[in-house]
Amino acid sequence: MKILFLDAYNLIYRARSGFTKGEYAIVYNFFRGVRPLVEKFNPDKVYFVLEGVPKFRKQLSEGAYKGNRTSAGDDFHRQKAAIINIVGELFPFESVRHPDLECDDTIATLAIQHASQGDDVTIISSDSDFIQLLNIERYDIQIYNPIKKIFVETPDYDYVTWKALRGDATDNIPGIPGVGDKTATKIVKDPAKMQAILENKEKREIFERNVNLIRLVDFSNDISKLERKTGTGDWEMIEQTFEDLEFDSMLKEKTWNKFVKTFERL
Repeated sequence: MKILFLDAYNLIYRARSGFTKGEYAIVYNFFRGVRPLVEKFNPDKVYFVLEGVPKFRKQLSEGAYKGNRTSAGDDFHRQKAAIINIVGELFPFESVRHPDLECDDTIATLAIQHASQGDDVTIISSDSDFIQLLNIERYDIQIYNPIKKIFVETPDYDYVTWKALRGDATDNIPGIPGVGDKTATKIVKDPAKMQAILENKEKREIFERNVNLIRLVDFSNDISKLERKTGTGDWEMIEQTFEDLEFDSMLKEKTWNKFVKTFERL
């Protein structure tokens, strides 16, 4: 089987770019953008993966994890909720969410599960945290960056170790002082330099904390908390919803037929 994972929030944030007119411009951009992605990969199953609350990472970082993030505003969150509702209720995707973990953890767990069964797995996201999955050579997992429109290449070093050394400003994870991208690459490829880091108590503590913050959680041994919901695939209802939202250009006969046909396999 061909399995496609959509990093929901990543794609919704991306949908802020594009058309800006109208009360539901972000919703329009999202659905206009997701169709060609599904068409490109022609999957047998699509997961729409939502965020939970990163409880253990918040605890480990004493609340600092992602503490630098600012709100995208009420209008964005209104439209984000609309997208999640339309997909969850109507589209033939399986919406999944772990209440206590992040989207990245859920995708990693399900991706490894499918890959171990011999499925072809593709993750659609520009989030670099997924690169660590490429280091697991025994699984056929690929990552497609929808912004750069390229497949992500496997690094020739352990990604979690590299990122733990240099930190991640996006998630408010400070690295070891004085260690940037180039220095981290040198250290991760040199066992002696890595050993020197681990022999320094302060640096080792930063490194070990960061590894625990960055490494994705595989919760396959306790998947019971995973919330799952599959939409109806009711295209008449989807068409009516798009009419209500005044997505007129998407509802022209040729365009609409192409839109519906894209998802017929699911």
